[in-house]
Amino acid sequence: MALLIGLAAVVAAAAAVRSTWSPCGISMLSTITPMAERSRGRRWWLTAAWFVLGAVLGGATLGLIAVLGAVVVDVTGTGDSAVPLAVAAVVTFVTASMDLGIGTAMPHHRRQVDEVWLDQYRSWVYGLGFGWQIGSGLTTYIMTAAVYATVVLAALTASVPVAMGIAVFFGLIRGLAIGLGARLTNPDRLRRFHHRFDELGPSVRAAVISVQLVVATTAGAAVWGPVGGGCIAVAGIVAVLWRRRMVQRNPVPQVALVVDT
Repeated sequence: MALLIGLAAVVAAAAAVRSTWSPCGISMLSTITPMAERSRGRRWWLTAAWFVLGAVLGGATLGLIAVLGAVVVDVTGTGDSAVPLAVAAVVTFVTASMDLGIGTAMPHHRRQVDEVWLDQYRSWVYGLGFGWQIGSGLTTYIMTAAVYATVVLAALTASVPVAMGIAVFFGLIRGLAIGLGARLTNPDRLRRFHHRFDELGPSVRAAVISVQLVVATTAGAAVWGPVGGGCIAVAGIVAVLWRRRMVQRNPVPQVALVVDT
């Protein structure tokens, strides 16, 4: 149980961090900054506080799904067996494969928050509303299948409070990401920040895939021993190398942006 909770928390944190690179996450770090809020005559720290609160509530909303799953696992009596760890191993390996672009495509939801709210509503409304949408994980653009793994692993704990806690933890991390923009007080800082932020995107993606594979290996080793964990680890390495080779053989063409002057 303790191992499963730890693995679920790790996946939740990784999913939340990776989700910051979604179009919505990037938008929040561009439109809810000290510079932008000052131009609207509002206080950034107050809007950010509402945003974090909304994200926590969004995580709690996501937690309702995890809680339902936890109740099912508890009622079926599988929570005290090795089944949850076995399922966790399979699920995280599958979600890592989805993020690699191997096998079944990840279910996407390419919806973004409505930025019209920024001009139509008070800061607490769009702060709370945007935070809730981002923190709930599934209502806006989904960047990683680890979000789905978070819900499944939380449910596998067979504990209602633990399942809810993991989902709220996910929402909290998503909400706290707004703090990355605390020093964006002028256009130059904003440009430099987003340049570095964009550069980090591929590395974060690779790290989250690695986290899922490590979790799959750890859960597999706990159930099937070193041999089982080793097989999962080898399969993960093979999948990563194969995907890298495919990308090298078929690179994504670079599209030049032409601007008329």
